[in-house]
Amino acid sequence: MVEKEKGYGFVSEFKQFITRGNVMDLAVGVIIGGAFQSIVNSLVNDIFMPFIGIFIGKDSFSNLSLSIGSATISIGNFIQAIINFLILALVIFCMVKVVNRFHRKKEEAPSPQPNPSSEELLLTEIRDLLKENAQ
Repeated sequence: MVEKEKGYGFVSEFKQFITRGNVMDLAVGVIIGGAFQSIVNSLVNDIFMPFIGIFIGKDSFSNLSLSIGSATISIGNFIQAIINFLILALVIFCMVKVVNRFHRKKEEAPSPQPNPSSEELLLTEIRDLLKENAQ
């Protein structure tokens, strides 16, 4: 009963949670990440793998397998997933570095130096006089 009197019911709390900037940013990031995955998959499968195929003699790792006795371990799809992950991580790392550089430039705007107080000026003069007398 107390929660309803304050106006913090389940629906209003959920609405507040959903409309926060961080949740919306996360949702947009997940959607863009999902769309970006197809681009990375195409980059790996259509550009990198044919190039790597020159060296390994196959167009993809999907047919790679390891036979131990009567068991066959298909490691090709796993290797392909690792390559996709590493390329995606590299691209995201580069994007984060660019975004951080823009944020750093905004934060590094030089702030005006405050004028020294009369006490600081007096202490500076005393320091300079002591340096002159020491020499």
